[in-house]
Amino acid sequence: MRRVKYSKIRKLQPNTLEYSGSFPDVPISMQLFIYTEDQFEEYNDLSLKEIEEVLKNSSADSIKWFNLHGLHDIELLQEIGEFFQIQSYIMAEILNFGRRTRVEDLDDTLFFSLKALLPYQDANQNIEIEQISFILKSNILLSFQEKRGDFFHIIRERIRKKIGQVRKRDTGYLLYLLIDSLMDSFFVTLDVVEDNVEQILLDARAKYHRDTLIGIEEYTQELNDVKRAVMPMREILNNVGTLHDKKHAHMIISKDSLIFYDRLQYKSIEILDQIEYNLNKLDSATNYYFSSQSNRMNEIMKVLTIVSVIFIPLTFIVGVYGMNFENMPELKMENGYFITLVGMFLLVLVMIAYFKWKRWF
Repeated sequence: MRRVKYSKIRKLQPNTLEYSGSFPDVPISMQLFIYTEDQFEEYNDLSLKEIEEVLKNSSADSIKWFNLHGLHDIELLQEIGEFFQIQSYIMAEILNFGRRTRVEDLDDTLFFSLKALLPYQDANQNIEIEQISFILKSNILLSFQEKRGDFFHIIRERIRKKIGQVRKRDTGYLLYLLIDSLMDSFFVTLDVVEDNVEQILLDARAKYHRDTLIGIEEYTQELNDVKRAVMPMREILNNVGTLHDKKHAHMIISKDSLIFYDRLQYKSIEILDQIEYNLNKLDSATNYYFSSQSNRMNEIMKVLTIVSVIFIPLTFIVGVYGMNFENMPELKMENGYFITLVGMFLLVLVMIAYFKWKRWF
């Protein structure tokens, strides 16, 4: 599965629309919601010209949410940018999937580029991170997804069925709900990861297999990827909370809606705390694994040392009586062989009893 890669050097040319994603064959679909507190309209799979016509005939006071799945059609994106009067470099940023989470505060536009976690269905899969972009302009919100997903299904149902406050508030509140849904995907995925981390801890204590250490390294890398996606999100949410000091930003997101972005910031802190908690557990599992390996090696060395110590005097006795001197009186004894074996056996028992008394094993 594709994992996001961050690069300090930007490979795409600014103001140049170039698709850099991994889903060039995803069917392109556009969705438009137009609603007020009392009315609601939904349009699916329309052409851009049809959507333009609908928007021109819609009420100026209505809230509009335009969502696009599939970002590989450069000509379509250029037309969307021209119709909604979006700067070309912002449209280029939508297609730059290697950039960190960020926010752009322009005169009449807010641009958000966020990372989301796709559903984590198999413990053997890597965490897949998808970039989702939002453009907020007065009473219209545009969202851009590389492929179709279920991140916003609950929000759509709330709009359709007039559940909660979404039909009563502005586009700033709608954007809050969408970002909140993306952050929920982090919690869902991290809950699964935490269960797997717990299993890794049990394996580290019960097994001494190399696969345990490989699993620890894989989950550590995945959690670090998620951490790199969340940390900038915390920063931009903190910046959004200060937008009421700017007149043009106040016109885009009302002060009443800005309050909800503080909740998102707290959520990002909770996600980071959960990531740090799991990273600490993986670090503990690594330490436990290596300490267990070390203890196991020490036990093996202790057993081998005791065996060696036991055989040292036996080897000495055998060496003495293996010498070819003629004047060795014990060699002429009728029962000398059996007496020597019994003596060696008793010597072994005495040494084992001494080691037990000293608690060396």
